[in-house]
Amino acid sequence: MWPSRAYWRHFALLYALLTMLFVVVFGGADWITRHHSVRIHAFWAFELSIPLVPWMVVPYMTMYVVFLLAPFLLRDKRELNRLGLALAQVILVSGVAFLALPAELGFPPAIAPGSVWEPWLRLADRLNLDFDLIPSLHVALFATCAGVYSSRVTPWARALLGVWLALVTASTVLTHQHHLIDAATGLALGAWGARSALQARQVMPGPRARLDWRKLEEMP
Repeated sequence: MWPSRAYWRHFALLYALLTMLFVVVFGGADWITRHHSVRIHAFWAFELSIPLVPWMVVPYMTMYVVFLLAPFLLRDKRELNRLGLALAQVILVSGVAFLALPAELGFPPAIAPGSVWEPWLRLADRLNLDFDLIPSLHVALFATCAGVYSSRVTPWARALLGVWLALVTASTVLTHQHHLIDAATGLALGAWGARSALQARQVMPGPRARLDWRKLEEMP
């Protein structure tokens, strides 16, 4: 069944609020870090030999559409709200981490001059900003959505979500936007976000029991 107009309006409002929170936290943390000189290099030397794989920008960019699946998989507003709250928590925790661990990328700019992927790599580089690296919010947001969706789909679809998540996670390193520790901490944060949303669903109270006065009157 296609979601109702009211449901789409609710989703659009939630999407707008999350987008604003993302822009403020992600952009604000990068702006603050840009204005001081404290930086850490959170990567191993061998990572700098990891090759740039330009076509991996395709799965990398799909992170920006994964939340759009929510209205088709989560048909209850409460489930949608719980996912939204989990994503907001992930964004806020990431913002704290960005300020506490202001990291610097070890890779040179990912360009691939003359390649068909060059414009997309440049766009990815602009969207990723410069210093918001640990954890990879890219991975964390995707993993949160994928974890919640997995509870609502068939085993085959769950396997596809797992492959998609693996590609997105690998793409953050193979497009030279993140290092291994960024991807790993992003996965951990995303797993926490998904678990938070799913646990909230499990503890939601059921419908209130109605008091039947007729039965009370029949009691001796």
